[in-house]
Amino acid sequence: MEDFLYFFTFQDPSIAWVVLGITLLGVGSAYVGTFSFLDKKALLGDAISHAVLPGICLGFIMAGEKNPVYIVSGAFLSGAAATFMSSWLRRNTKLSDDTIIATILSVFFGFGIVLLTALQKSGNPEVAGLNSFIFGNAIGISENDLMLYGGLSLVIILVLTLLLKEFRLMVFDPEYGKAIGFPMKFISFLFNVLMILAVVIGIQAIGVVLMAALLITPGAAARFWTDRLNPLLILAALFSVLSGILGTYVSFVLPKMPTGPWVVVFLSVFAMISFLISPKSGIIFRYFARKKYLRKTHRDHLMKALYKANEEGKTGLNIEEIYQLYPYQKVETNQSIHDLVMANFITNNQSFIKLTETGISDAMRIVRLHRLWELYLNESMNIAPDHVHDSAEQLEHLITPELEALLEKRLNYPMLDPHQEPIPRPNKQ
Repeated sequence: MEDFLYFFTFQDPSIAWVVLGITLLGVGSAYVGTFSFLDKKALLGDAISHAVLPGICLGFIMAGEKNPVYIVSGAFLSGAAATFMSSWLRRNTKLSDDTIIATILSVFFGFGIVLLTALQKSGNPEVAGLNSFIFGNAIGISENDLMLYGGLSLVIILVLTLLLKEFRLMVFDPEYGKAIGFPMKFISFLFNVLMILAVVIGIQAIGVVLMAALLITPGAAARFWTDRLNPLLILAALFSVLSGILGTYVSFVLPKMPTGPWVVVFLSVFAMISFLISPKSGIIFRYFARKKYLRKTHRDHLMKALYKANEEGKTGLNIEEIYQLYPYQKVETNQSIHDLVMANFITNNQSFIKLTETGISDAMRIVRLHRLWELYLNESMNIAPDHVHDSAEQLEHLITPELEALLEKRLNYPMLDPHQEPIPRPNKQ
């Protein structure tokens, strides 16, 4: 508890700098990563994050120490080389994108590991801690490093904010952007530069192995909650920042624990929560929505059966007749009867089921929609009368009053369906 209060009350100024740096890094990475995710360039971000390792090592060799300017410059050039090679191979070979990216990732990362191993065996005392670039160590970042990384993060955030319209066109409709005069090739080039920068500034805090997760996971998790770009960017930034701070806290409490894996763990938690419970897209929400839809569908079918019995001169159906209509669905049928009795659509008198006045009106509407759809499928889609029933049963549940009126008008207010059964008409008040 003392560690928690010490960290989150910023009693040590260095902690405040770390939190500020990881916040800026999280926002910048989330912004770039969201556009990368929407533009289907997720694998390219992964390739770049692994490809910067040889540049880090070469920057260290040039400086003779862990100079952030040399390391950032080397990493940026290495990432740029990987991006250029990826584009060149895509234009000049028949290799698929995933093959190109996998090749570049493995070659650059393998070369980087060779250089890192050679440096560690060189005897240079300054090499200590250089392997933290593999998995990241935010707590070990100095204030000078944070000034550089934070400044670059601000550049990324400002550029993406000021050119939001241009990057939106790049992702969603580059041809339209080109048609109205935007330099789409330059915008795409600028975005690649920003992606490389986002990877470079995150390598010491998150590590080259897991930096791709910080780029892609926040946007992917946020996508479950919204379809709009601005809220998507805000949510992605929030997930990224929270995961970064929590991962850094774990590194603070457990000094030998690298930051990157814990940031990814917290990102995975947010992604899993989004996957499970987000409205409309979450798997739990969809499960209950589908269950509710199936219950409504079964109730509608039961109402249609009772209405058709009325058309045949019966006052209702006994429970055994209903069970025969829906074999192997006894539980669902009993649930539908219970729901309709509670809604005052039917009565259940000693297992004899019949429609109430309210139920007759509602059942007539369902039968009417079903028969209108059957006629539409037969006349407009040229589907044979004996093949329209199943499709009409699916469509009858997905219609608004406006669409119903349009459908009836399109069919010229018909009186009979393809089976020559009357199409009920609502009573005019």
